[in-house]
Amino acid sequence: MTQIIEWLKTHLLTCPSKRFFHLDCPGCGLQRSVIALFEGDLVRSVQLYPATIPLLFTLIFTALHLKFKFKHGAAIIQWSYIVTVSMIVIFYFYKIFTHKLI
Repeated sequence: MTQIIEWLKTHLLTCPSKRFFHLDCPGCGLQRSVIALFEGDLVRSVQLYPATIPLLFTLIFTALHLKFKFKHGAAIIQWSYIVTVSMIVIFYFYKIFTHKLI
């Protein structure tokens, strides 16, 4: 697992928005947050990108629902998408207004 994490650290994708316009996009920080989560550093992961855990939950639950067809799965997916997108938007505006764009 350590080799995978080290490989991920050296092969991060460059954000086109940051590269060409020098502005963070709403997804900036996600890669580093996932790596921190894989390393077991939950606090750092949330600090880097608060929507990482809800986003991962949404994606994993959606995949499981497609396989197993949970009774209330569609409603859970709908609400988890709403929560996740809301967190992404709120955090992005927070970064803009507090001038914490990286």
